[in-house]
Amino acid sequence: MLDYYQILNTSPSASYSEIKLAYHALLLKHHPDKNIHNANSNSIDIALIKDAYVTLSSPISRAQYDASLSRRKQESLVPRPAQVVSLEEFTQLDTLGSDDTWEYPCRCGGSYRITETDMEKGLHLVACRSCSEVIWAGYEVQEDEE
Repeated sequence: MLDYYQILNTSPSASYSEIKLAYHALLLKHHPDKNIHNANSNSIDIALIKDAYVTLSSPISRAQYDASLSRRKQESLVPRPAQVVSLEEFTQLDTLGSDDTWEYPCRCGGSYRITETDMEKGLHLVACRSCSEVIWAGYEVQEDEE
């Protein structure tokens, strides 16, 4: 998604008049008739400038755009797993007196670890202990039958 605020060189808190001034300044700077000598140099498409202005100058479309931008930022904060790994591919570690723990090697040389408690909580995203990589551990929690 394009950042219309960045295109117009304004901030999300810019007023309507600031957006309008930025729009007019960019039109003058990048208009093909005004920019004959620099036809190929870092020129922004006039249609893109217009789209940014039309979206940000209307309170309704600006609110929708801001909400969409906010959702995208939220989505980018959630780690995306590099791969899906079945619990069967993990190695069960021998741990004394604590939860059962399973480990899977990371390509960085570190490892991913998941415990029985993690699985009971329904956690599937597991971070490497040495790098920023995240995997999705596939398993099914089975209830104890009495």
